Amino acid sequence: MTINQRIYQYAAGTAPAHQIKDVRIGLGYTAVMIENGRTGLAATPKTHLHKGCTVFTGMLPLIDKNADQLLALVNSDDPIETAVGLATANALVNTPNTDLDTGDVLTKIRVTSSDRVAMVGHFAPLVKPLRDTGAELNIFEQIAAPAQGMRPSSEIPQKLPECTVCFLTATSIINHSFDDLIGHTRNCREVIVLGASTPLITEIFADTPITGLSGVIVTRPEELLHIVSAGGGMRRFKGVIEKVNRPACKPKQPLL
Repeated sequence: MTINQRIYQYAAGTAPAHQIKDVRIGLGYTAVMIENGRTGLAATPKTHLHKGCTVFTGMLPLIDKNADQLLALVNSDDPIETAVGLATANALVNTPNTDLDTGDVLTKIRVTSSDRVAMVGHFAPLVKPLRDTGAELNIFEQIAAPAQGMRPSSEIPQKLPECTVCFLTATSIINHSFDDLIGHTRNCREVIVLGASTPLITEIFADTPITGLSGVIVTRPEELLHIVSAGGGMRRFKGVIEKVNRPACKPKQPLL
């Protein structure tokens, strides 16, 4: 079962009880609000989109649909549809919880000069603090050749197994690369799923190498929708989201 299928299976239990109130597919992020105001985010993919001016070719209108209809899109091969599905899942499951710790993810784990750190996806605010630890930092992005301190994702199968800590972008769920990527983290003592797209569901990661989840809770949904519609991203989200962290389980067996 893929991680996308697990997300759907987990959230499908509550989805039929909710209606879609609003959907925004912005240039940076996609946001979905359900009828009670709870809102989820997912990164809007920039690649492998439909040609032409219509990038979302799925069902319309989206508003007033039952939440399970949009949730099902998390399994779509279309990246925009997958983002809508993941944002719907996050609206359903990313809620305030006593298990959540607020604050920066780097305060929750220990990184030392002896570590080799992999960052799958470029999280700029973490780069300097990680380098200040003295750890070796490898940043992987979808580029053809090394550039600006980043390495092409084609090097992941070779380099990631050499690392001891991994920060893994949750957009890997949207582009369906998550399941392959975690297979290369076998030597990591910490594997953190990171970003606003992160579903804060420990159960679906219980038998994977994932040790922590670092995502967001939307605290001022109406304001967030306006920011998303205007092309805003994390730097604009200050004051309308709360960054949260949650421990996950160490693996007992490979992901099915």
